[in-house]
This record gives sequence, structure tokens and C-alpha cells, in this order.
Amino acid sequence: MDHATGAMGSLLLKLGKLLKEEYDLQRGIKEDIQYLERELESMQAALRKVGDVPRDQLDEQVKLWANEVKDLSYRMEDIIDKFLVRVEGPEPDDKQHKLKQLIKKMGDLFTKGKPSHVIAKEIKSMKARVQGAADRRDRYRVHEVVANPVGATTVDPRLLALYKDRKELVGIDDSMNELTKKLSVGDGDVSKQLKILSVFGFGGLGKTTLAKAVYNKIRSQFDCGAFVPVGRNPSLKNILNDVLLEIDGQKHDNLDERQLINKLQGLLREKRYIIVIDDIWETKTWEIVRCIFVHNNLGSKIITTTRIHEVAAKAGEIYKIKPLSHALSEELFCTRLFYGRNVCTSDQPEEAYNKILQKCGGVPLAIITIASLLVGKPVEVWSKVYNSIGFGHEDNEDVDNTRKIVLFSYYALPCHLRTCLLYMSQYREDSYILKDSLISRWVGEGFVQEEQGAGLFEIAERYFNELVNKSILQPAEILHHGIISHCSVHDMVLDMVRLLAKEENFLTIVDSHEQQTYPVYRNIRRLAIRNKNRLVDTHMPQFLRVLSLAGGISYIDTTNHLERLGKLVHLRYLGLAQMNIHELPKEIGDLKFLHTLDFLEVRLQELPQSVGQLSRLKCLWLEATNTRVPDWIGNLTSLEMLCVNSVEDSSNFVNEIGKLAELRKLRIGGSLCLPSAAMAKAWAESLVKLQKIQVIDIACIESGGYDDVTCSWEGYALSRQLRVLHLSYRQPGLLARINPLLLPSLSNLEVHVDAPDLQIFGMFPELVTLKLNTPIGLHHNAMGAVGAFPKLRVFTTRGTPGRFVKGDMPCLEHLEFRINFVQESNLEFDFASLVNLPLLQKVKAYIVHDPAIVPRADLHKAVEVARHAINILPDPSILDFFAMPISSD
Repeated sequence: MDHATGAMGSLLLKLGKLLKEEYDLQRGIKEDIQYLERELESMQAALRKVGDVPRDQLDEQVKLWANEVKDLSYRMEDIIDKFLVRVEGPEPDDKQHKLKQLIKKMGDLFTKGKPSHVIAKEIKSMKARVQGAADRRDRYRVHEVVANPVGATTVDPRLLALYKDRKELVGIDDSMNELTKKLSVGDGDVSKQLKILSVFGFGGLGKTTLAKAVYNKIRSQFDCGAFVPVGRNPSLKNILNDVLLEIDGQKHDNLDERQLINKLQGLLREKRYIIVIDDIWETKTWEIVRCIFVHNNLGSKIITTTRIHEVAAKAGEIYKIKPLSHALSEELFCTRLFYGRNVCTSDQPEEAYNKILQKCGGVPLAIITIASLLVGKPVEVWSKVYNSIGFGHEDNEDVDNTRKIVLFSYYALPCHLRTCLLYMSQYREDSYILKDSLISRWVGEGFVQEEQGAGLFEIAERYFNELVNKSILQPAEILHHGIISHCSVHDMVLDMVRLLAKEENFLTIVDSHEQQTYPVYRNIRRLAIRNKNRLVDTHMPQFLRVLSLAGGISYIDTTNHLERLGKLVHLRYLGLAQMNIHELPKEIGDLKFLHTLDFLEVRLQELPQSVGQLSRLKCLWLEATNTRVPDWIGNLTSLEMLCVNSVEDSSNFVNEIGKLAELRKLRIGGSLCLPSAAMAKAWAESLVKLQKIQVIDIACIESGGYDDVTCSWEGYALSRQLRVLHLSYRQPGLLARINPLLLPSLSNLEVHVDAPDLQIFGMFPELVTLKLNTPIGLHHNAMGAVGAFPKLRVFTTRGTPGRFVKGDMPCLEHLEFRINFVQESNLEFDFASLVNLPLLQKVKAYIVHDPAIVPRADLHKAVEVARHAINILPDPSILDFFAMPISSD
């Protein structure tokens, strides 16, 4: 399902299902269903065309028709769902199943006869309504709607960035100097190879402005240069001619693309050149444009700008543009507010400033937009203006330009990703949204399109990654370094999607001060209620698919709020967070379509036995709860994601987990107890059965460190699909199973080691995060080799690193280690060698010592010596020291 086409996608699948013999529909009804399939496929194609055109460019009659057809698709799907539920009923137990089979063989029509009669009448009604919609489609000539590039009839507001006066640019100096410095790296080398640098960041951060400023600054150092905007839906011939015009002063419209590339290569072969290719949206555009660049060893430079991470990575070295600091944001805000004069005074309330700048998030485009709204307005009304900021119909050029720039990103998305983005409109500003919970809701809403050979949750995760790649969602690594666990949406984007969601009746939000009741919203498809006192009542919509309830933890038992849960037979997703619920109704087992149970901080002691009947359950999250893991967890054979808090030593979990052959993610947030060699062996045998597993994240394993060969890992093989492996405990043969030949996709690893050698870990091509749990006092030897650790960003060890030399861990950003300190000695690590880690952003050094032996003064002296050694770093403040008494280890 995507919003542009309503429920058309899933509806067509269900109509096909009705044509199967098992539903025993009359011949005439089948013909009507076939008619519906044909007409709805045509309407789906028309809706896709309409969805590709910005709403303000659509004829009002076309808008009305599209809304009517989408609503019709939802109503039709509800009717069919109701029929399917009545016919198929809740999941039967074995005796009921046998009885039903017997009745079917005897030809008893009582179970399906009445529903079939009802659906026959409904199909006739549907046909009449679809015929009416088809007539209006032809009358309004909807098929003639053409998707034009956004803003094709107006000037692209980003062009203004190309012609800004240098004096107008605020906060650009540091970025300009940094980018210039990166471009000059290698200029002293004899080879003077071609340097390609990609400026990456989401819309509005000032990529074009920065690239143009750098280009203007260094253009005179080159024989020739060109600055060429690309944008969406580019013409390759036009791009090549634009470069040619700036290089040679001529255009050659009579030449084709191949001839233009040949001519440009001839012109650039003997020249030192600088070319900026601005605003690239697709990798295929870059792959062709790069053909014109000649590697002539004259020190030429290429700069690209893009908001698509995949494009930036393809182009070359990435320069990620950063939001403005608070001070620079304030300077830009005041400069725009007071017509180019940075004259902010104490007359303006500090609270209002901070709220406004926080909303802007350091994005220059947003700062300029909001400042332009406040020009000439007294400070008394700033709060009112701030609260009304959005993408409405403000008569302001800057607001209009901002809207256009953000809409570029929106309409560049395929339909299914637009739908997923609109869903973000329900979240509050500055929220960090758990990725796995979000993609479960997308699946529950029907946004995820089925693909052969891939599970729905796997596809949904790909959707998430695409939105991150396109700089629409901002990723956050909250649970672990190097693992994207959450996301956020910039306020500027959130304002846009809220406006679109409201215009298109996609989602309605009821805040706590609103008193309306559910019946008022009977035409609403999605309802977000921000009122802890109004959770579930008797008016809960019959066809509800996604139900997420959250309330502050209190001592009031809220179990009764779920009394009618078993009636919501269409439910796909159930989320409960921070609620004082002690038990679930046993009728939850009747929710045969349920695929996700997502519980966070609820006081539920155990799951009812009936949950074991949920044969379609794919995701079970018991996060930060004390809910006991059931001994029958292996019955849930469709599970793809499982998260529990802790597993007791008396649990049968280690045997049951091996039955979940579809499992892709396993997380234990607390501890897993393996008190005996037999349990350790059972655990290993179960893990190797999970050949689809991609994430094994166990926070803590309590074991005895068995040397018993009966529980050895020798001969076992973990899934080659593993990306995340946090499995830190002693067991014979385990480390031998962790090598790049067996686990080629591994990107995050936490493991226990007793030896100092890092060579095997440096051979993992995709490794981003490495955490080693070692004995106290272990010293690592060489920290890398040529080509080792090509992507490692985070390295944490309980040991002490060796000396870093140039080329070691070239992408390392975060380093954490321990130093064993004894009396009257220096810290046994060469801190000055950190200068050889060019991308290093944070270092944490834990000094392990015995307070009874080491005087405090000696400790301080050693730290001061180390701090003096790191003064050669560009930013010595990245290093933090922490004292760790030996008894705490």
C-alpha cells in the first residue's frame, strides 16, 4: 500500500484471493470481481500519475477524484477483510481444525454460505461505485495528468546560492577553510593525482553555497573551471554542454553525448582544471559525468554536492557538511532579521531566541526562513509566530523557497517511500524513534510491498535505509556505536509532512486538550491521540490495524483498558509502552493477523498461553520489562525479530530458540544464564540452526568459562548473513568460528579474547565497530597493517593499544581503552601516536589502578604528562581520562 494509490495494491491481491475455489462464489459474482480487478488496476495507474504531481499543480476536480477513489479503496478493503475474517475465523486448535475439515468434506455450506451471500451483495455495490468513479476519471481526463519536475515553471530557489555576495555569507569560513584544506592534500606529491571530493548533507544545509564559495576562492589557481548545476531528471547532453560552455566558451548542440565527452576529454587533457557538479541525485548520472574527467596528474580538482549518501560514496571522499553552531545560527538569524546588520541586543528575549534556533537545528535555510517571518514584528508576538511556523500559506518569498527546496526531496521519492515519510507526521519534534518499532508499524499499515524471496520486515528495513541514504531521515546510534538504532526528522521536513498529511487526510492528531470522540472521526484512516487518559474505549474503530498505547508509569492498574482487545480481529501491530498492565486478555490469541507485539516498560509478568497460537507473529519485543520468556517460545515459528530482557537459568529458551528458523534479529537486553556445559552446548547448537540470522546482540552472558570439549564450537558454523555479533563469553572453539571467510558481512563485533593479536579482526572488510573484552593488563601489539581495518570507526578494548602508525585504522573516529597503572610509572601508551588517526573524534582512556598502592599525586602527574604529549593533535580536547579503581573491574 502507498498513499498515492490508497489501498489499491493490497485490495487487488485480496480480490484475486476471492476468485479461488475455496470461497465457492457464484459465477456472476466472479465476473464482477474480474471487472473490479481490471478497472482498479487502471485507476491505480492513474493515481500513481496524480501522486507524482505536486498538489498545488493539480486541477481541483482531479484532486477530488483521487481522494474519492482512495477512500473507496479503503472501504472496499474493509468489506473484504470482514468477509475473510468471518469465513476463516480465528486460528483453530487441533480438534476444531479436524472438525472444520470434516464439515468441508461433507459439503456443509452453513459456515460460508451466509458470508458468501453478504459479499455477493457488497460486490454488486462496489461495482456500481467503481463504474461511477471510472466515468468521472474519463470525464476529468485524469490519464492526461503529466508529472512535471517540481518547480519547472518557476525559478529554482537554489540558484540564489550561486550569486550571493561573499559579505552575506555567515558561518561559512570554517567549512570553506576545511574543504579547501582537504582539496589541497596531495598537492605536494610528485604524482599530483586528480582529487575528487563530495559535499554531502540534507537539503537546506548550504551545500551549493559552500561549493560555490570554495570554487570562487581557488578558481584562479587553475587553467580552467566550470560550476554546473544538475538537479533532478537531468539531461546528460545539457550537462555536458554546460561544462563545455564554461571550459571553452562554446556549446555544440549538434554533437551527441559520446562526441561531447570526447571533445571535453581533449580540452582537459593538458590543463589543470576545477569542476563543480552541483546537486546530483542519482549514481547513474555521476557514473556518466565522471567519464569527462581526465587523470592527467596536474593536480586537478572535482567537487560534487549531493543529499544522497550513495552518490557521495560513489563519487569519492565525503565531506559531510555540518549544521551551524548556536553562535553562528544566532549571527545568521540576526543578520537576516535586521537587514544585513548583526545587531542583536538584549531587548530580544533569550528564551524566544533559544526556542527558535533550536527549531532551526543549525540549518541556514530554516534560520533565514524563520527570521524573514519575524522581520518588523514586535518581540511580543514572536511566540505566536513561532507556534504557527510551518509550511502553510504564509505570503513570504523565503518561506516559499524553503517549501520548494524541501518538496524537491519529497517528490523525488518513489510512492511507497512517500507514504512511509508521511507516517512520520505523527511524531513530536525532537523525537528519537526506534527503527525496529517504526518499520513494524509500516508493515502493519500495509505500506511494505511484497517481493519474492524477501520478508516484509527485511524490505521495510531497506525502505528505512533508503530514506536515510536520501537524507530524509536523520540516523542516530543510541544503543551501540556503529549501529543505527533510532532516527529523527528535522523540524523543517516534519512541518512539510504534517501539512501534506493534513491536506490528504492521511493522519489526524488529537492533542490532550481536544475533547472530540472517536465517532467524529469515522472517516479517518489513522488517528494519533496524545492523551494519556483516553486510551481505549468502546468506540475503537472496528478495522484497526495498528494500535500503539503509551502512558507514564503509575501505580494505577490499566489492564482494563485492554478488555476489548480480542475484538480487534484486523489488528496487525500492538504496542504498549510505560503502562501498568499486569496481564493480557487470553482473547489476544484470536488476533490471527497480528504480526507484532511491541512492549516497552510494562509490568507484565508473563504472556498468556494463547499468544502461542499467533502463527503469523513475526516480531516480539519485550524491551525493558520483567516479562518471563515462555517455555513455548519455539511455537512462534514465523518470528523474524525477538527481543527479551533476561533469560533465567531455569528457562528452556536455549533449546526453543533453535526452532525459530525464520529469525533475523535476536536481542537479549539483560543477561543470558548458561550455568552448565550442557546448556552452553544447547545454546551453540540452537544458534547454528538460525541460518537467516543477521543480528545476535546479547548484552551479557553469564557462564563458567567451560573448558569442557563436549561444548566446543568446533565444527559449528554461524550464519554467513550475520552483520552484528555481540557474543562475549569464553567457550572453546568460538573465536575460530569468527573469521572473514565464514562471516564476510560482519560489521559489528563484540567478543572475548585472551590473546593480544588483532590481525584476524583487521581482515573483516565490512567491520565498523569492534569491542574486545580482555583480561586486565593485556597489551595489543601492532594496531594494523596495509589494508587492515578499512572501515573501522569504533574500537573499544579492555586492553592497552600498541602504538598507532600512519595507515592504521584509517577511518577510526572513536577509541576507548584501559591502561594498567602502577606506582611511579608513566602511562604505558604512546599518546602522541594518536596524531596518525586523521578522523579521530573521541578518545576515552580508563586508568586502572589500585588506590591502596598508587598515590593520587602520581596518578595526576602521569595524566599531565599524557596531556602534554597530545598537544600536537589538532584538537587535544577529544581525549578524556577516567580513573578506574582496580576493584571495580
